[in-house]
Amino acid sequence: MAGNPRLALYGMAGIALAICGLAAQVPTAKPSAVDGIWLGELHAGGATLRVQLHVGSDKDGRESCTLDSLDQHAMGLECANVQFNSDDFSFEVPIVHGSWTGKLSADGNTLTGAWTQGASLPLTLARQTSAIAPPPVPQAKFDAVHPPATAETIQSMLDQDFADALKSGELAPSTGNGVVIAVVDHGVRRVFSYGAAKTDSIFEIGSISKTFTGLILSQMVEQGKVHFDDPVRELLPPGTVAKPDGPEITLLDLATQHSGLPRMPDNFKPGDPANPYADYHAANLYAYLAQHGVARPAKTDFLYSNLGFGLLGQALSVRAGKPYPQLLHDEVTGPLQMHDTVVALSPEQQARFLPGHTGAHQPAHAWDLDAFAGAGAIRSTGSDMLTYVEAQLHPDKLKLDNKFPASKTLSAALAQDHELHADAGPLKIALAWLYEPTTGTYWHNGATGGYSSYAFFNPAGDYGAVVLLNMTIGDKGSYADRIGEHIRARMAGKAPISLE
Repeated sequence: MAGNPRLALYGMAGIALAICGLAAQVPTAKPSAVDGIWLGELHAGGATLRVQLHVGSDKDGRESCTLDSLDQHAMGLECANVQFNSDDFSFEVPIVHGSWTGKLSADGNTLTGAWTQGASLPLTLARQTSAIAPPPVPQAKFDAVHPPATAETIQSMLDQDFADALKSGELAPSTGNGVVIAVVDHGVRRVFSYGAAKTDSIFEIGSISKTFTGLILSQMVEQGKVHFDDPVRELLPPGTVAKPDGPEITLLDLATQHSGLPRMPDNFKPGDPANPYADYHAANLYAYLAQHGVARPAKTDFLYSNLGFGLLGQALSVRAGKPYPQLLHDEVTGPLQMHDTVVALSPEQQARFLPGHTGAHQPAHAWDLDAFAGAGAIRSTGSDMLTYVEAQLHPDKLKLDNKFPASKTLSAALAQDHELHADAGPLKIALAWLYEPTTGTYWHNGATGGYSSYAFFNPAGDYGAVVLLNMTIGDKGSYADRIGEHIRARMAGKAPISLE
């Protein structure tokens, strides 16, 4: 995770980009109208990021491109699904779950459109005669190495590590930002907070919600209500989407990000960019599926898809005959007694819901998700999320509320939840959880318009932690990720990247 290059999975929101290689291509003898170098500026969260696009076509006329985020030192991000028809141009950047759609001007010198990565932001690109070289990569600063931290010692270490951030950095009083950190080590729990947060503050957890949806799937498989290889089409209302001629997308394809579905549907057009998922309902999702279909491509590499997990959550809800929030409660949070882990907040919980912020420390609207609930709708506390991590570490030692019928299958479902199914770049993927073979760590992160989060657990080391922050991703990436990786290094006795 730490270092460079890195695979960034910023979930429901985010503008940070990651480094990957350039694809080889035999160029065409006659360039198309969009071939060349393009430059624009993306304004997000108070930051301005220069975006450079390299477009080319091969001898058969197929378009391809790579994208550079110059100010984030992320170069050569490979595009997918590059389309150019008449003056319409579009492409996706799978590794950062983003896409651009727009039009080529009549004079061929301007691409006008929008970059979508959670929310949709205007991005106009102008033709350039030459590429801008990337700026020098700043040298990462690392803190001193200490013996492996435990639940008893980690807070005193972090008190020192956060000293500058609390005075003049991301957690300074003027920012309004606060973070809750929850750590468990060999059964010892600790929950503490910094900045504006209290230990019982509630946050949006963003795409960590996907791991709950994966666990719901595992529960329903254990209960015999579905099977991993069931086509998702069969769980949807009759007539929603036609049966394809060949292979079709299964529930396991969705849960392991190998469905071939794009990151976002092309009919996602928020009425309110500050709350972009609020008006995307099941009817919109079904309309997209009817047009797109559910055929499974012959080759499905890892492609992070909010659409895929939104569809999975919706399909499981239809099969169970209950809304996603109720399904979440009945299958996971009720049995685990996670009373503050919900989609909709009670008045008492609303009073503990810490206001969110952009990466530039400006107020941000909370996000409400309907058809995409399975991808990122959950709110929670550090204590509840630590209970969740403990359950992942020890599925055989659960403290359950046995009035829920789902309690009977939860231990087996949690163990099944960790089984590795496919590659995810340099990582492996279980049911939503990413797995690092080199460290034996499972993790997932998340972000919405005003929040970011990070969770990990290491079964061999018997430890894990959760980071909840009321600030989304900024122009330097995810601060929640940085804290999470810092804690991982501290608990492993390695040099952590500085939190300054």
